[in-house]
Parts: sequence; structure tokens; C-alpha cells
Amino acid sequence: GEDGPTHQPVETVSGLRVIPGLDVIRPADAEETAAAFVGALQRKDGPTALMLTRQGIPNMDGISVGERRSGTLRGGYVAKKEEGELTTIILASGSEVQHAISAAEQIGDGVRVVSMPCFERFERETQEYREEVLPSSCKKRIAIEAGVSGLWWKYVGDEGKVIGIDRFGISAPGGTVMNELSMTPEALIEAVK
Repeated sequence: GEDGPTHQPVETVSGLRVIPGLDVIRPADAEETAAAFVGALQRKDGPTALMLTRQGIPNMDGISVGERRSGTLRGGYVAKKEEGELTTIILASGSEVQHAISAAEQIGDGVRVVSMPCFERFERETQEYREEVLPSSCKKRIAIEAGVSGLWWKYVGDEGKVIGIDRFGISAPGGTVMNELSMTPEALIEAVK
């Protein structure tokens, strides 16, 4: 942001994700946020950290409130189903989910978007559910998150790509910074090519 590197928490989400027993939820919209609060309040076996944005982000269209809320409680879900044969999976969390959906809509057939608000909850799901959301047969995977990229590689695999922020030091208005760091639908479209 405009306040320099002290206000660029690129390592924070990943740093929290490696704390044993901590669920880290980074919701993509108001409905995912509501589900995150419910999940945090209902959890009895450990703490939960909610990673929220202060920017206004739109609610996702094309998927019901119930699906978003239940998918959030499971840690990951299909936010936009592919049309036709599945060729590519775009994974995202938080405000980057809107960029993933925009990119998928522009690319067209074959692209699935998976919202991954909570790695820890997703990992506790059954193998069958995880396979349903992230079919192992689809090797073309791209993840995007406004933070360090390291933990996404387990989901995209050796053939995948991660658009992340692995450095500090840009001080400019938010939109300018996001463009400079490739946190855009256009960067995702290019990565899919």
C-alpha cells in the first residue's frame, strides 16, 4: 500500500498457516466471512484466525449463499464450475477469488475456480471430497494470492504456477501495487496460456 513495506504483510498469512492447530481463514466475500465467523465460534479443538480485508470486495455471483457458506466451512470448494471438459483449475483465497472468477469468465470453457479460504479445514476433509474439488487428473493449475507463494505449491503441483508476492518494497496506491505485482485477472489469463 501507500504506507510502505511496514504495511505490506505478504508473509503474515503463510506465517500463521504453519502454526500447528491454528485454522487460518481468508474469506473472499461477505458470505464466506459470515461462515468463517460461524466456524470460528463453533470450533472447540483449537483457535482460528480470520484474515480480513479493509477494502470493499463484491459478493460472488453464480453460486448460492449456502454453497459458499458450506464450502467455506470445508476449507475449499468450487466457486465457478468449468463449462465443458475440465482443462485448468485456478485456486485463490480472499480478494483474489474475484480476479480468478473474472479470468475464468474471460478464458471460457474448461476453467474451474476453487476458493480456498482455509487450507487447514480443507486438509481435514475426506480424500474423496478433496479429489472432487481438485481432481488429480487436472494438472494445469494456477494459484493466486497476495502473499508469499510457498504453501500453494502443494496444491498446484510441479506442473503448476503460483502468482504470489515474494518481496517487499512497493509503495503506491493499492490498485497500482496490485497491477505491479500481477494480482490481476490479466496476469491469470497470461499464466493459463
